[in-house]
Amino acid sequence: MVKLPTQVDIADALLPGAGFDALIDARSPAEFADDHLPGAINWPVLDDAQRHAVGTLYVQSSPLAARKVGAALVSRNIADLIDTHLAETPRDWRPLVYCWRGGQRSGSLALVLAQIGFRSSQLQGGYKAFRARVRDDLDRLPGVFAYTVLCGRTGSGKTRLLQALNDAGAQVLDLEGLAQHRGSVLGALPGLPQPSQKHFDTRVWQALSGFDAQQPVFVESESAKIGSLRVPPALLAAMHAQGRCVRIHTQDSARIDLLLDDYRDSMHDPEPLCRLLESLVELRGRDPITQWQGMARNGQWPALIAALMAEHYDPLYERSMLRSYPTLAHAPRVELQRGDPAELAAAAATLIDLSTRPSPLTS
Repeated sequence: MVKLPTQVDIADALLPGAGFDALIDARSPAEFADDHLPGAINWPVLDDAQRHAVGTLYVQSSPLAARKVGAALVSRNIADLIDTHLAETPRDWRPLVYCWRGGQRSGSLALVLAQIGFRSSQLQGGYKAFRARVRDDLDRLPGVFAYTVLCGRTGSGKTRLLQALNDAGAQVLDLEGLAQHRGSVLGALPGLPQPSQKHFDTRVWQALSGFDAQQPVFVESESAKIGSLRVPPALLAAMHAQGRCVRIHTQDSARIDLLLDDYRDSMHDPEPLCRLLESLVELRGRDPITQWQGMARNGQWPALIAALMAEHYDPLYERSMLRSYPTLAHAPRVELQRGDPAELAAAAATLIDLSTRPSPLTS
């Protein structure tokens, strides 16, 4: 009797008690890198070059010719995967396998695993079904939560404060952390590229899916884009409409110190920062940019940061915040003198206490 893998839909696959021992993405490495289900591992039954070759053959020759070549490649690759990964795997192992649409790639791997005797399952609709679920949830989930939005000028320590809130047990949505970017035009993290838009969406979806709707979510005020990535529109709208603003006010001297720490990696080689500054020429004019680049190349980092704060960051931030959060003028303030860990921990405790009180604008 032929043993077939169990078919599982996306709703059941995402249940907390689904109980799969492994989530296996059978797509190519490039597809996996673009986005994948949280916790998945990549067992490609076709690598990137093989997938391209089979697809080209399908278009230029015939589906039959492509399937013959594809079947041979898939068979050899599955044999290699079995040799590499399954030598010590027990019989009661429960993998869930998926590919792009839940078709031949995942079907082939899941079938072989079932024939070996493992309790394998195949995800119906594959990654495409998961992506549809993420899109639908990102339209719905943001409206479920109440947000405490940390508003403060660049260098105010908002990201550090989010970390202190997380350490204190609060629900924190660190969008810049998920986007791997500090949020400004100069905010790229050295050596750390941003994820794809799809994978950023998945990260935001995963974070929101784990929150308790009865508790506030702390989040930093953001513009519509973080680096090259778009914040999900429904989330941004919910932050603006339902967010309770708290203004973080940090002394300018402390802001300079915090920004010096943030940009420490750039100080070893100022040229990448100078190239980023070029993108501000249209907005600020050539003369200031040339002056700022000269400061960077001459190692005048405190002076450069003070100039960027006064002439670029602060004016833009104030205009943007007042557009997005009209109640900001009436928002409670949290004062930071130094932004050190002890002060941030105390500020986090204050914010958690504040979040439990009725808002004076809504009570």
